[in-house]
Amino acid sequence: MAPRDVVPLKSSFMLSSLIGFIISWLWVFPRDASWGFTFMLFFVIMFVASMISMTYQPVAFPKKRA
Repeated sequence: MAPRDVVPLKSSFMLSSLIGFIISWLWVFPRDASWGFTFMLFFVIMFVASMISMTYQPVAFPKKRA
């Protein structure tokens, strides 16, 4: 299996997932449980994706020939 070029997600992606989860938990969930749960699940999936993307090492680019 050939190695893939994996680029880590930006830190703003993780920040938006955390802020979105907190807003969904404190503001949306008390008003409408089904939408609140859906948004919280979506932001948890975003957070998990950002954690998974941090586990890969940066891509080692080949050295340029002179």
